[in-house]
Amino acid sequence: MSRANRPFKNVGEAADAKRSLRTVNEHFEPGFNEAAATQVVLKPPVKVPAASLYHRVVVWVLFLILLLPLAGTLLYSLSTSWSATILPDGLTFKWYLQLWGEPRFLKAFGQSLLVCFGALALSVLLILPLLFVVHYHFPKLDALMNVLILLPFAVPPVVSAVGLLQLYGSGPLAMVGTPWILIGCYFTIALPFMYRAITNNLQAINLRDLMDAAHLLGASTWKAAFLVVLPNLRKGLMVSLFLSFSFLFGEFVFANLLVGTRYETLQVYLNNMKNSSGHFNSALVISYFFFVLVFTWAANRLNRDKA
Repeated sequence: MSRANRPFKNVGEAADAKRSLRTVNEHFEPGFNEAAATQVVLKPPVKVPAASLYHRVVVWVLFLILLLPLAGTLLYSLSTSWSATILPDGLTFKWYLQLWGEPRFLKAFGQSLLVCFGALALSVLLILPLLFVVHYHFPKLDALMNVLILLPFAVPPVVSAVGLLQLYGSGPLAMVGTPWILIGCYFTIALPFMYRAITNNLQAINLRDLMDAAHLLGASTWKAAFLVVLPNLRKGLMVSLFLSFSFLFGEFVFANLLVGTRYETLQVYLNNMKNSSGHFNSALVISYFFFVLVFTWAANRLNRDKA
């Protein structure tokens, strides 16, 4: 224990310390308060306004740099014509009406949602029980699982797609060109995101103590897992679902190589429409960003209301 924190041995030592503090305060702070002489209060350093202003400026500059391309794309999607002038010649919603009235776009949009939600549902059904078993019954396997879940990122997507084409291109398990192969492939992509987020949540809630307390109250292992552990994993589960959905909804390589136009997703549709009007493509990109933004906001709001 340091000298500043250990208690005084006797009244004389306390009096000496009080006199020393009085001497210091008489030099720097007139009007010494003897009632507070037995404590040393460390005040936090005052922030320098210039440094705070500098940090705010840096944050706003970075925010504007990141926002500028999206703002330019938004303005271009709303312009009637924009070629030789600094600002557009006029504003219109024609490109958005044309986009959302296109049956091919709506079909690709719906198919992308179907594949993403299917992969995420499969991930939740398989990963949650696996994580519970590993962390509760076999905690030593966690190190091995951390290596295995990174394997999908160790192999380049093009190489993985070629291997999947060889395995499932023909024969009794022929699935190339169907949404099933894409759901299975997206499951392996979402696995690292979901595993790490839920693992961190499990470590934070102290799984073994929760299970022991539930057992003492008479609950079975699976009843405790569903009624005690699962509600405490909501935050980690929501974070993993957001990350996985944002990544899968914008995935292009596997969708283009494994299914292509036979099951056209949104990113494949965007690639196939690259030679069309730039205003139309800009409206498509802005619609994609807006949907992801609204979906994330709604899910966060729903999670906050439940909490």
